[in-house]
Amino acid sequence: MRIVIAEDDPLLREGLALLLRAEGLDVVATTDSPEPFLEAVDKYEPDVAIVDVRMPPTHTDEGIVAAVEARRRRPDLAVLVLSAYVEQAFATDLLAGGAAKLGYLLKERVGRVEEFLVALHRVADGGTAIDPEVVGLLLARQRPESSLARLSPRERDVLALMAEGLGNTAIADKLVVTEGAVHKHIRSIFAKLDLAPDDRADRRVTAVLRYLEAAR
Repeated sequence: MRIVIAEDDPLLREGLALLLRAEGLDVVATTDSPEPFLEAVDKYEPDVAIVDVRMPPTHTDEGIVAAVEARRRRPDLAVLVLSAYVEQAFATDLLAGGAAKLGYLLKERVGRVEEFLVALHRVADGGTAIDPEVVGLLLARQRPESSLARLSPRERDVLALMAEGLGNTAIADKLVVTEGAVHKHIRSIFAKLDLAPDDRADRRVTAVLRYLEAAR
């Protein structure tokens, strides 16, 4: 796995590089701002980019803009965005182009090494990893007119865990139910959100995006 890191905090940037290299991963470049990051993406063609939301010069949304541009240049690039705190609009903006190979984590997760590495590998393998605190905030702010109001409490729990990037087995373990029950809940979620089977769209991803968009 070839990785590029874009993080303007030198301690976190080098700490991440050391951690990942200790795990046998290939950190091909570390950068501190958007332009060198995009140059590294073009030069090294990484599998994964780890990107800070706020970078120079304005420390607002440069990281998100750079991540979106990197995905435009390399559509199969996996991107794991790190943020110091929950920034709801940035999470939904990043996911607007599709949720595959995307992650959004709070920086505090990096200190929980096992959780961070699980999220990194999930994103690299084509999945989605959304920080539980982001999911919790989005659920708390959900508008009553949202189509998600049709869902039962248990279906909301299942969809929240889907938004975190968990598969059916992990969801079943979290909720202490069978995989069959999870499968039934997901089918019901698709039906209530009017997501018919369609080879051109991943219903699971569409449901997660609806969940995130409804809370904006």
